[in-house]
Parts: sequence; C-alpha cells; structure tokens
Amino acid sequence: MVMNKEELIKKNLKTEIELCGKTKTEIAKELGISKPTLSQYLSRRILPSFTTFAKICEIIDCSADDMLGLH
Repeated sequence: MVMNKEELIKKNLKTEIELCGKTKTEIAKELGISKPTLSQYLSRRILPSFTTFAKICEIIDCSADDMLGLH
C-alpha cells in the first residue's frame, strides 16, 4: 500500500519525536502546547500547524525535508 503524504508526515513525526531523546513533556513545554495535543500528533489523529511543525523540527533537530519524506 502506498502511503499518502499526510500519513507519511504523521508517521515520520512520531518516529522522529520518539528518537530525539527528549521526553514528550519537554517537547510539549518547548512548543507551548499541552501534552495531550502532542499526543494527538503522535497518535496520528491530527497534523500540527505549519508553525508548530517548523518548531518541532527545530526542537528535535530534524530537517523538514526528512520529516516530509523528501530524502
């Protein structure tokens, strides 16, 4: 089955956050969002806004290209 871009982003987001070495609480605090909101991103229920997506990439030191599956 071919994964659409939205599903790929959600999958990569979850994987990269889990691999970054920071706790979900730390990431949520740095983003200025609640832990339940971060959990919704990780459970693939919702996608973050563009601004939040960019902040996540910066916080976990992951390029947007990698997160978007462009590499």
